[in-house]
Amino acid sequence: MSRWRAAAPLPSWDQLESTIPQVTATMRRYLDQITGILRPGSVTNTDGALRCFAAFLAQTHPDLAGVAAVTRAHVEEFKPWLAARPGQNKPRLTPATIAHRLGTLRMFFVRIDEWGWDDAPPRVPLLPGDLPRQDKPLPKALDDPSAARLLRTAQAHPRLLVRVDVEVLLRTGLRISEFTGLRSDAIVTIGAAPWLHVPVGKLREDRYLPLHPQVVDLIATYRAAHVPASHPLLLPRENGRPQDRHSVTRILNNVATAAGIGHIHPHQLRHTLATQAINRGMSLEAIAAMLGHRSLDMTLRYAKIANRTVADEYFAVTDQVDALYGQPRSLSADVLGPQLTRLRREHHRHLGNGHCTRPDELDCTFDSICQTCSYFTTGPAFLPVLQAQRDDAQTKGQTAREDLFTRLLQQAERGHAS
Repeated sequence: MSRWRAAAPLPSWDQLESTIPQVTATMRRYLDQITGILRPGSVTNTDGALRCFAAFLAQTHPDLAGVAAVTRAHVEEFKPWLAARPGQNKPRLTPATIAHRLGTLRMFFVRIDEWGWDDAPPRVPLLPGDLPRQDKPLPKALDDPSAARLLRTAQAHPRLLVRVDVEVLLRTGLRISEFTGLRSDAIVTIGAAPWLHVPVGKLREDRYLPLHPQVVDLIATYRAAHVPASHPLLLPRENGRPQDRHSVTRILNNVATAAGIGHIHPHQLRHTLATQAINRGMSLEAIAAMLGHRSLDMTLRYAKIANRTVADEYFAVTDQVDALYGQPRSLSADVLGPQLTRLRREHHRHLGNGHCTRPDELDCTFDSICQTCSYFTTGPAFLPVLQAQRDDAQTKGQTAREDLFTRLLQQAERGHAS
């Protein structure tokens, strides 16, 4: 049995009108006004926030003459009343819900004051400081190994739609509503490259995203097999019905479970792309344009989790910090012993035209990054370098790197044989 009482439904406007008619009339008039400037969902949320305050007034101040009579004292009574109200599935409303209700109510007072309505209070009774501060957790992105496992698992799935959903979301960073609403003509050619037209959505703006050729081919393959040319959507289900956030979330979680990752949600793939991009040097402005952020403040959240970006800059100044503390720049082999040998071996990674001296403390995902790119190709002229790379990896026990250069050697040798 639940340990808290369920939230009582808010009274309807007709019920409230019998108790506080003038307040009800002003709030209904306001809702009519914002219907023409806000999205339907925002109007619905505003309706709920205003009815909540109206219910409080009907319960505690039924003799209130109108909204113009609302004072600071009423707001101060309302805040604990609201905080004590049960949530949908919780004993109390969450801070986010309280902040939303109070913020929406404050905007109501601000607007009717700006509009010069007769029923507006002499001063806005609800202040910005009345809104509770909310936790701002960092975006939860998949780390690189988990993202790679998710993609490989999807690519091996027998159902093509599974691979389409995972790969498109992971490579574009689309919001789920943007993804499911893509129109059949969303892929366009600009110059010589394919781009994805993302229509007007959450922020009332549309944008274009560059598309990886592999994604273009994947979408074309899926549409050829399952989507009639006349279908208005780019990626409906195989039966022609539109995908929605629930069906896509189920697909992602089935793949994630098979990949050993656990529960994920579609927005995590958006966070993952943004984190991967910023960790590899993409500018905040470019990331904001890619994700459709209206303000860089939204994008800056990803800068906080750019661990390698922070680490790069940290290690770039370590010599100066060491000098500040009088730290010797090097230690003798007698002090370091076997550790020195290991550090020297790891620091001087063998590359195609030199050695990498990246600090051992800094995990590097750029090692052999070009050789793993789908656009990378090689040939007979590079056989000596590839052989040296594979031997170097073999000596150091780097099996993944050894396998990579073994495959590249085989590719180069096939080119030599032809």
